[in-house]
Amino acid sequence: MAKDFNSPKVVEGYDVHIRKLIPGYEVIHLQVDAILQSVLKPHAHILIVGCGTGYELEYLLKRHPDWKFTAVDPSLTMLQKAQEEVELLDRSSQVTFIHGDTSALPLEACFDAALSILVAHFVADDIKPAFFKDIYDRLKEKAVLLTYDLMTCINPMQLKALPYLCLDQGLTEEQCQKMLERMAQDFFSLTTEGYIKLLEKTGFESVQPYAQILTYQGFIAKK
Repeated sequence: MAKDFNSPKVVEGYDVHIRKLIPGYEVIHLQVDAILQSVLKPHAHILIVGCGTGYELEYLLKRHPDWKFTAVDPSLTMLQKAQEEVELLDRSSQVTFIHGDTSALPLEACFDAALSILVAHFVADDIKPAFFKDIYDRLKEKAVLLTYDLMTCINPMQLKALPYLCLDQGLTEEQCQKMLERMAQDFFSLTTEGYIKLLEKTGFESVQPYAQILTYQGFIAKK
């Protein structure tokens, strides 16, 4: 059964659980920040799709006082948690929060970069084209998109190894079993080739991988 991201209990424990569930969770954000620094100018405006409880937003705010952010999430409970974290940092003036999916974003192309980290695998396959098109349309010319998602497992060795990695990170055996069940039932993953083709069909160019840990893979693409 899919997690209820509107549940206060789920949201409260999310930041601890996600670090056990996603291999290299913090390293992903370290890489994303490094890439953004290499391509963005001062006073950039970044779109964060599916901001969740605000970890990546908080991470970037602490490092970039001149960047502005728009953060969108369909879960009001998640969004409120992210707002609380930003208020604690006293950085609310840098962030615009939007409750909803990508269709709720402003129509103009105003973003220098977009992040969709651990989001698209929750988006149903028939909605994915519109999801990425919404992001594409809101980006300025030459802007970049960074993604990171669960891919459909082609190599069974990767899937077999994943629970051992998560056990080392702190998941229990029961939690690992639930993770494997959820991966089979609750996610809308694509193969690596299918993911790249979808981004290219949307209009993105120069789609290249920048990170991979077993069944998880990240891509950078340019409008």
